[in-house]
This record gives sequence, structure tokens and C-alpha cells, in this order.
Amino acid sequence: MGERVPAAVEVVIVGSGFAGLGAAVRLDEAGRRDFVVLEKDDALGGTWRDNTYPGCACDVESHLYCFSFRANPHWTRTFARQAEIWDYLEDLADHYRLRDRIHFGARVVGAEWDGSRWDVRIADGSTVRARFVVWGTGALHVPSIPEIDGLDRFAGTAFHSARWDHSHDLRGRRVAVIGTGASAIQFVPAIAPEVASLTLFQRTAPWVLPKPDRPIGARTRRWTARLPLLHKLIRWKLYWQREMLVAGFLNPRLMTVVARFGRRHLDRALAGAPELKAKVTPSFTIGCKRILLSNDYYPALRRDNVTVETGDVVRITEHGVVTADGVEHQVDTIIFGTGFRIGDGMTQVAVTGRDGVKLADAWRDGSQALLGTTVAGFPNLFLVVGPNTGLGHSSMIYMIESQLNYILDALRVVDRHGATAIDTVAERQDAFNAEIQSRLEKAVWSRGRCRSWYLDEHGRNRTLWPGTTFGFRRRTRRIDPADHELLA
Repeated sequence: MGERVPAAVEVVIVGSGFAGLGAAVRLDEAGRRDFVVLEKDDALGGTWRDNTYPGCACDVESHLYCFSFRANPHWTRTFARQAEIWDYLEDLADHYRLRDRIHFGARVVGAEWDGSRWDVRIADGSTVRARFVVWGTGALHVPSIPEIDGLDRFAGTAFHSARWDHSHDLRGRRVAVIGTGASAIQFVPAIAPEVASLTLFQRTAPWVLPKPDRPIGARTRRWTARLPLLHKLIRWKLYWQREMLVAGFLNPRLMTVVARFGRRHLDRALAGAPELKAKVTPSFTIGCKRILLSNDYYPALRRDNVTVETGDVVRITEHGVVTADGVEHQVDTIIFGTGFRIGDGMTQVAVTGRDGVKLADAWRDGSQALLGTTVAGFPNLFLVVGPNTGLGHSSMIYMIESQLNYILDALRVVDRHGATAIDTVAERQDAFNAEIQSRLEKAVWSRGRCRSWYLDEHGRNRTLWPGTTFGFRRRTRRIDPADHELLA
């Protein structure tokens, strides 16, 4: 873990991905340098450290997928790949000299409010006492592996795409891929040429659009580096192109225009393969699930060694996967592309707020926060990429920066009034979430005839922000005093 974690600091930041590092930079620039970053792993990077599967890349344009205070004109592709994004985060830590503030191997297992400070417990038994806690672990870091009967008896190798087993050579293997989400459409084309066979078990056919990905030449990179205004114009153009999609998400009837592009892509890629095309044609409104981008997914499915199975997986045997029709598909490797357990990162940690209330109990009927950032009854605790801050259309980095503006303003208000803490008024939080859920009920994610990871077990969308990112930026520019109470 390096140097011992201090016993007391002003701010504890949990996580060292985009959210945690962004919080560290903004705190440091604001002159709040008494902070530490607690990272459970042995390296920084969060999602972009964990996901090292073949073909891993971002589905938001590179120039939009970076902080405004550290815009990167040196991206080598329109859509950056995992290694390059991880390098960007490493560079961020170096440029802002954050490494001596990051404590690796420091897995947070609990946090308790005692009336004036947070006691943050680490797995090694140590405790850090902090005035403020910024929770920056994000939503996509706890892999979701479905409970399938017999999985524990499988004699081969099984792993999740976010925990890729690079020691397992896939050449000549009979591989089962369970799941057809954003990760699977990237790694399936990457591994299909080297495996003996690949059986893709698809529960729901996704919408896939062409990915306008291309290399960015050295000359172009030099120009964008030399002309910051040019780089800003590129970012501005990409930003507004993305924002135009919001109207369709909020009014499902408008998504027919986008659906035409998806159907055309499907028709061209699978011309002459009517049976396969029927299997992978989506049956829900585009946008209800995350829209995926790929140029090589459909061609990979046409390979002679690739088969798409649409029957439900009912159990796993020692040597294969059994579908609802009773057929056992012989495989020696199972790869789960089944996404993540949204929101579980915090509820798996014992977070206790005012009056001994546990966050897991407060969120028993679903996670909710005010502007995805503060939670009533949990003073001086700030979430980055909290409930209902996710996006289906643009860069989460923009949302993270908006939340950091909000957090810094809250800290300034506490100091200005000489208060001990700031808490959120429960009635204001409830009113905000009622507004959000009302808007979500009319959106494509609720009316698009699909079941997605955006929805919790109660069918409520606790994941996405139902509006423009500039609308969120406006609401998080500074705190509304009526939303909060200051504690003496």
C-alpha cells in the first residue's frame, strides 16, 4: 500500500478512476490539499484498469472523453482503446502530482458518521477520520454473473469479461459467450478468429449502429495540440452532436429516424443470411437498451465457427451449456459478458449516517440522491456518478465535472458559515426524485418494450439522467440553500 494512510484528513476520496482522480485534481486546485485517495486495487484507473478484454474501447469519441481541464489532443483514434484511456489517467495522476496522495490496496469496508466526522474503515483494520467523504467508485465495477444452476461444477475455465483471464489461451478452444452487451460486441469479433468454435448465447438482440472509428494521423494530432481553439471546436461539435439524441430518448417516437440507420446497418452486414438476421434483429425501440457501436460484430457472427443461440440458458454441466430446448452445447470455456451490478458498490459497504441509519436500509426500495450527489441523512458525503447521473448518449466525464462543481460549492458553503456539516433535506430529495421518475416514465427506457440494466428490481430507472447534460450542469453549478441544512 506504500506509506501508511493518515489517521485524519479533511477529505477522503474513495476510488481512483475518472471520478476519484477528477475530485483530487479539483480539490487540489481549490487549495484543499488535505486529502487522500483510497484505492482497493494495486493500480489506479477504475473501469479502464479492470476491463482489459480483447477489443476493449470507448463508445464515446476520444476528444469528448477527457476532462476539460486536461483536454487531450493526442488521441490516436476517434474512439480510444482501453490502454490509451488508462494511459491518460496515469498521465493525469503524474501531471497533477497525485501519486503520493493515492493509497493502493486500501479497500474501504465501512464508513460511519459520528456527528462531526466520518470514520472510514479500511480492510486492513485501520481507520481514517475525515470531515468529508467523496465516493468516486462509479457504477460499473462489480461484475454481474448470473446464477445459473451447475456453474460451480463446470470443469473448464469460466470468467467475466471485466476479469479477463489472460493466462487462459483461447486458441483452439470451444468458447461459450453469455451476454450480448457493450463488452461482448467488442470481444466477440476479437476472439472469434482464434477459437475453434464460439457459441453466443443471446437473450435479447441489441441495436447496433456503425462505429465511425478511424486512426487519427500524426499531422492532425500536431495541429490540434498547437491550436487549442481548434481542439475546443472539435469537442464542441462532438458535444452538440451527442446532445441532439436527447430529444429521441425523451420522446420514443422520434427514435424511428435512428432506427433506420440500425436496420440499414443490419441489412448490409447480414445480406444473404436471413436466418441469422432474424435471430439478431431487435424487437424493442432503439435506445431502450444502450445503443451499441460496431463495424465488426455482425461480420463476426457470420463466421463458420460462430453460432448464435437464442434459447434460454437453463443450466451448466461439467462440459457444456444446456438451453431450454434440452440441447447441451459442448464447451471448455465460458465468458460472461453480462455487465455489472449497478449500485451494489456502495450498498456492499457498511455506510452509516445520522441516527445510525445505514445506507443499505435507506436505499432498500431503490437508490436515490439529490442530483445524484448527496443523500439525506448522510452529511458531508458526496457521490460522484451516483443514482440517475448515467447517460445513454454522451460522455460521463462531463457529468463528473458538473458534480465536482456542486461538491466544491457545498464545501465552500460549509466553510463560509462555520458549520460542521451539510445535509440534504429529505423532502427536497423526495421531490427531486419524484420529478426525475415522472420524466423517466415517459422516456424510451420505460416505454421501449425492453428490460435493461438501467432498471432496478422494482422496474424503476435509478441509473439515467432524463435530460440534457447542459441542463444537469446548470442545476449543479452551485447548491440551492433550500435543498440543504447546515449542522452546527
